[in-house]
Amino acid sequence: MTAKILRPAGGRRTVMAVGMAAALTGILTGCGQPGTSAASLPATSTPAKATTSAAPTTDTGTGTGTDSTLHMITNQGHRLAFHVTPGHQPAIVLDAGGGLDSSYWKKIVPKLAEKTGSEIITYDRAGMGDSDPVPGPWKVQDAVSDLEAGLTALGATRQVILVSHSEAGEIATYATGRHPDRFAGAVLVDAALPQFSTDTEIARVAAATEAQVQQLKAKDDASLTKADRQLLAVAAGYVPDQRAYHQASWPTGVPVNVIVSEQTPFPTSAPDAEAWRAAQNEFAGEAPDRHLVTAAHSSHDIPVDRPDVVVAQIEAMLDATG
Repeated sequence: MTAKILRPAGGRRTVMAVGMAAALTGILTGCGQPGTSAASLPATSTPAKATTSAAPTTDTGTGTGTDSTLHMITNQGHRLAFHVTPGHQPAIVLDAGGGLDSSYWKKIVPKLAEKTGSEIITYDRAGMGDSDPVPGPWKVQDAVSDLEAGLTALGATRQVILVSHSEAGEIATYATGRHPDRFAGAVLVDAALPQFSTDTEIARVAAATEAQVQQLKAKDDASLTKADRQLLAVAAGYVPDQRAYHQASWPTGVPVNVIVSEQTPFPTSAPDAEAWRAAQNEFAGEAPDRHLVTAAHSSHDIPVDRPDVVVAQIEAMLDATG
């Protein structure tokens, strides 16, 4: 769950008082259970085979720069934009939070490529950036299917380092739970974790964003932004989805570096900020291969405010996983 993050005219994101918007646009959390095995996704239909619809082209869109190539990959009838910066294995996959696309990582990718020499993959989730929208409520199993389809089509199926911000933490939890053998490790960047999605926080987030959701529903569809549409899609099933996520757990054997922001997604709500920090600490303390660091002088937008911290933690994970 998360607090909603809005973009003011100046382009700097701010957080609503309680943060359901984040829950709906970028910080879905859950509560992992110590000692349990891989997280399980709710049942869903068998995904269609993903295909790469065209040869890679020079990336001039929302990707990472002139050295990257754009791959349009089709999964379950919609196209997804994956941007690949060439390098050696293991691949590093960067997954942005809710309402954001691959351009969110523009400060990270060049530094990461220079320091690690690894292949770097960013992508636009359905409805964002250059990827096709998918009508209806947002479902994490569909997002996981899209990520898996892209990585399979690109050949990144072993020893991947997954870097997930905000809402993407939920996708990471289920993706690593389904296929732990694919991932050498992960870096969770102020990510939504199951521990945060208690009944209390779910109710607070839902109540805090209800008025905004109703305002968006009343707007003309043509005036809605992509982030608005994603917020509505997540809001449609937020409460049951987050209750289910609270029961998920991170798989044993996939190490994690956990980065928490100094401000948290809830800088104006002390109770929610404390709950967020407690969830990050609880998650990190559940296994010896999990390490927690705080990004000093950072808002929830750690990749923007402190890209150096993110790069350093990715490097540390690469060193640890060898």
